[in-house]
Amino acid sequence: MFRRTIRASAAVAVVVLLLPFAAACGSQAQAGASSDASSVTLSVGATGWKTEEAVLRFAHLDDTPYDVKWSVFQGGDQQLQAIRAGALDLASSSEIPPVFAAADGHPNFKVVAVQRGATLNQEVVAAKGSKITDIAGLRGKRVGYVQNTTAHYFLYELLKQAGLKWSDIDATPLLPGDGLAALNGGGIDAFASYGTSIITAHQQGAVTIGSGKDILSGNFLWSARDSVLGSPAQRAAAADLIARITKAYAYVNDGRRNEFAQIVAKATHQPLAQAEKDLRDAQSQRPTEARTVGDDTIASQQKVADAFAELGALKEKVDVGSFWSRKLNTELEKAL
Repeated sequence: MFRRTIRASAAVAVVVLLLPFAAACGSQAQAGASSDASSVTLSVGATGWKTEEAVLRFAHLDDTPYDVKWSVFQGGDQQLQAIRAGALDLASSSEIPPVFAAADGHPNFKVVAVQRGATLNQEVVAAKGSKITDIAGLRGKRVGYVQNTTAHYFLYELLKQAGLKWSDIDATPLLPGDGLAALNGGGIDAFASYGTSIITAHQQGAVTIGSGKDILSGNFLWSARDSVLGSPAQRAAAADLIARITKAYAYVNDGRRNEFAQIVAKATHQPLAQAEKDLRDAQSQRPTEARTVGDDTIASQQKVADAFAELGALKEKVDVGSFWSRKLNTELEKAL
């Protein structure tokens, strides 16, 4: 049975709110000396809305033999901050947040699995009525972006493709909600973001001027606290949960997309027809499914980390292989 904990606020506030859970997570690590899953509670992060929890319930796969506490964040970067604070056991993110979370050389987590997913709704948008029609038109403009996320990365790559440098724009880091408000209020000329914030931006009349669809790898990472990997029971629970999400999406894709789209539409406050189209397009582009850690997945993140070093967002190059682990591979293969 799931225990549901919802938090949605700025990064620091989220971590502060969740810190009381850290002690509970630590006690679970001790209990994990037993392989009994019933002794486990996993604190798991989600971005945007309760997508993973919702799809598990829809597929009748939410009756886990362990407890799950879901916490919602505005971005994967906040989830990694919560892991660093000891407030989450599992974090889901793009390839980028773990790079910055590990940049100090003392991460308390490992990337343990990859979830393949769509790269749609990863866009640079201009406000309704804007004269900006493409990335080249951003020279000298005020551009908001969600720092240390996919939006940061694909904005940088799109600028390079258009023959522009990062210094050619007035770049402003903003959280998704703040970026939308700034775009609509005229505080910025364009906004690079993802997910529900892009869906909402389009509902408010924003137009796409650049997309990260073909820039991003489609690799979304599961990061686990080191204490999880040290506990047989927590490790087994983590593998089982990740596998269940893959099975849940397989259930959705087996002729039930329109049914699940009704849940998505209600949660994201968008028209049902749009939710159906977005879900169909996303699952057609790249069905959501987990895979184990491999050399290619590590190399993919290394490419991203090198781009941030080139951009100057990292003080020095980061060896991403130092915070990946194959310790979950065997359990995940069995669970899948």
